[in-house]
Amino acid sequence: MSLNAEIRVFPNADELNRATAELFVQAAQRRLGAGGLFCAALSGGSTPRRLYQLLADSDFARRIPWDATHLFQVDERSVPPDHPESNFRMIRETMLSRAPLPGEHFHRMAAESQDLEEAARRYSEEIADVLRPGPSEWPQFDFVLLGLGPDGHTASLFPDTAALEERERWVVPNRVEKLGTWRLTLTFPVINSAAETIFLVAGADKAEILRRVLRPTSPADALPAQRINPAKGQLHWYLDQPAARLL
Repeated sequence: MSLNAEIRVFPNADELNRATAELFVQAAQRRLGAGGLFCAALSGGSTPRRLYQLLADSDFARRIPWDATHLFQVDERSVPPDHPESNFRMIRETMLSRAPLPGEHFHRMAAESQDLEEAARRYSEEIADVLRPGPSEWPQFDFVLLGLGPDGHTASLFPDTAALEERERWVVPNRVEKLGTWRLTLTFPVINSAAETIFLVAGADKAEILRRVLRPTSPADALPAQRINPAKGQLHWYLDQPAARLL
């Protein structure tokens, strides 16, 4: 974990999500003030559902420069976009269906593809078209939202999977044997190139794995989430009190 990481603990999930929404809005406004586009990568799962609802509510939505915003996915399950487990479906239902984001400004991972290598390549091209990194540069997202899994995974970077060692590609398919499934995911170098990265962690069931990530007792306790270490950007850990109870 970055030595410069900010760790904030909130009394409950509502305050946690409101603070995260405010951080998102501030990042968007800062980027707009500097000119150019605001580009964020969003995670799925259950934890950020309320956050996405808040971002589409008028109090926050009116402060976001939607016309200059492009949203991407951090990862996606290998399911159709209307599947109950689809990260895209969750983001669409909670935010995209209500927020005034231009339709072409959301960039969906086509993880239902029969050719995931090609889907990963096309998604990398889509990132390049919008973020326009220089030759031999990693793309720099303005904001990356991450979650924390019970095994210490983040994005779809699971323990003991091939994607953990990827050092060249931006997006890769990743086989998760214990789940018997494939995923598409951004890689560590891309995530670690972001200007601002935030872990959103809530619930008492995350307390033990959060302790292991933030307060490891030995090198053998290495977990994927500990490898989020931004090269130049800011790392935030936003936690509710139940998740932080063992810190």
